[in-house]
Amino acid sequence: MSMHHFLAFDLGASSGRAILGTLKDQQSLELLEIHRFNNQMLRIHGHDYWNVFSLFDELKKSLKICIREHGIQPESIAIDTWGVDFGLLDRSGNIIGIPFAYRDCRTNNAMEDFFKLMPKEKLYGLTGIQFMQFNSLFQISSMVHDKSPQLEIADNLLFTPDLLSYLFCGVKKTEFSIASTSQLLRPGTNQWEEKLFDVLGLPTSLMNEVVWPGTILGNLTEEICEETGSKPIPVVAVASHDTASAIAAVPAEGKNWAYLSSGTWSLMGIESEKPHISPQSYELAFTNEGGVDGTIRFLKNITGLWLLQECRKVWALEKEYSFPELVELSQTAPAFKSLIDPDDALFMNPENMPEAIAEYCRRSNQPVPMTIAETVRCIFESLALKYKLTLKQIEAVTNEKIEKLHIIGGGANNKFLNQLTANALGIPVIAGPGEATAIGNLLMQARALGCVDSLSEIRSIVRNSVELLEFIPQNSSEWDEPFCRRNGYI
Repeated sequence: MSMHHFLAFDLGASSGRAILGTLKDQQSLELLEIHRFNNQMLRIHGHDYWNVFSLFDELKKSLKICIREHGIQPESIAIDTWGVDFGLLDRSGNIIGIPFAYRDCRTNNAMEDFFKLMPKEKLYGLTGIQFMQFNSLFQISSMVHDKSPQLEIADNLLFTPDLLSYLFCGVKKTEFSIASTSQLLRPGTNQWEEKLFDVLGLPTSLMNEVVWPGTILGNLTEEICEETGSKPIPVVAVASHDTASAIAAVPAEGKNWAYLSSGTWSLMGIESEKPHISPQSYELAFTNEGGVDGTIRFLKNITGLWLLQECRKVWALEKEYSFPELVELSQTAPAFKSLIDPDDALFMNPENMPEAIAEYCRRSNQPVPMTIAETVRCIFESLALKYKLTLKQIEAVTNEKIEKLHIIGGGANNKFLNQLTANALGIPVIAGPGEATAIGNLLMQARALGCVDSLSEIRSIVRNSVELLEFIPQNSSEWDEPFCRRNGYI
């Protein structure tokens, strides 16, 4: 039996993990989580940052654990993270300050300020990206507006996974999928949109060459090898935006399917060979982000389980609830009592999420959830209704009928929400893998090293390796009235 070992670093907004993947006979993949660590925004003088230096230490520790405690030398490593955030380097290659976090308040007015320089319709036509205040374009624009001293001395910009890869191997490149989240890239290409840099008053030399997923960047530096005990193995630029790696691991066959990457964010869309940029896609706020083999992830960013995660933090002050406990509680609450728009500005980064949900219900003349069970039920049903709306919009823009939804990511383990989603959408839902991002990361490493040939082979390996659950729609007509009742869903 042939065996190949790869190490994936999968970083999210609340935690990070190191996953060891073992590919057996090019047929199946086994996963082993060897290290998990916390990640959270640092609040310093009213601003939110990422402690990228602590993250780098945890990644080095992970590699050391893999080699010294598990006795396995991986053949390569790769990093995936959330999108849009970045670090700046000076001309000596040193990191300038601490990278801002995308929920930082400095971008609160950044979109409106930028639209004074370029109309919204023109910007969407140039980039095909959904307007969100934390997009890299608006983060940079806010720094220009504030005359940031960091930006004045910056020689180079690297997005979070590119920055961490640079620390491992010393090579400065930007991977296609993470670049596509920035709203600085020409859609469907690996070229920066120079017109945007002209508006910002910045040189495109601030940016790096954009490379395709599956590119070997370089080998670990001698310093890293000495510290971790590793051989000088390759650092691979996989689909380094976590959703792009997850979509690579969707176990789909054929056509007419959509995906829902369910986690802190819900990202719902289709895999397309070309961008979809039209007045309709602009009005409906769809985005065109990059994927494997130059594919386009035509999708919408939806506030996802962030709602529940933030509620849980507040409730933990009195009692620590596990996520399974909250799911079970939600099933005891009455259906369709209160519904919210998950993407309302109230839920961006409130001090108290349960109170923000209550305030939304008060403003919209709905019953306020009185119990934890009612609040969780409200979140789940509101998400399912948002998915229903988004599916209808995808079909309208692409003129294609979606026959099946694949749910991947951590939310794939939420059987109750999966069933609600199938009921609301009226189509079968296939759940799994929950570890889609890590699997996509690992199998793209395997492809970069010549152990896997194609995206279709990657998906075949996924089907061979994980248990998938199917949810058949039940009583879908019961969702029609709540769908129409909510102004946000028509």
